[in-house]
Amino acid sequence: IQCTNPVASMFCFKKGNPSTKEYRHYNIKTVVGPDDFQSMYEVVSRRYSRLVKEDKSLPNLIVIDGGKGHLSKAKEALTDLGIYGQIPVIGIAKRLEEIYFPEDKYPVHISKKSVSLRLLQHLRDEAHRFAITFHRLKRSNASLNSELEDIPGIGPSTLEKLIKKFKSVNKINNLEREQLTPIIGDSKTSLLLNYFKQKKEE
Repeated sequence: IQCTNPVASMFCFKKGNPSTKEYRHYNIKTVVGPDDFQSMYEVVSRRYSRLVKEDKSLPNLIVIDGGKGHLSKAKEALTDLGIYGQIPVIGIAKRLEEIYFPEDKYPVHISKKSVSLRLLQHLRDEAHRFAITFHRLKRSNASLNSELEDIPGIGPSTLEKLIKKFKSVNKINNLEREQLTPIIGDSKTSLLLNYFKQKKEE
């Protein structure tokens, strides 16, 4: 959203059902600005380089959310890792629900009534849901960080505790001393309460 907090998600299905314990979130680290294609390359590289390094089994199928451009970058990442060809990889483009294969010029259109297409749509929609939830959390945390990180004496570890426990500045603003002290200690609680008190007076 306006290039802020770019994230990616990876889902995993086993025997046609979500295996949520194997879902993963990714913060985009190497791409500057809005570049979906390079972000796809980064995430696919990170995921499968780790599996190769840890000598873990590869999936039966990789589904990429996107058309030829996204699929091409996924293929490039797998090729650079030396495992392209070992795992089937396809892309699903949302507008017409077209299925792309890396070596094919034209997409495949599966019947809208097909159980296979419904499964692929379920996979894609689950990835969207998971990524959007993560992105909302990141934006919420970023706004909390931006307001509180300028308070002298409130460092990153304190911010992390506050974010994890209370989620929003608004909620923290309405807490009593007894609710904050067990989380961040008495002295930092005083700093925080003084900050909100001054803010109200201003």
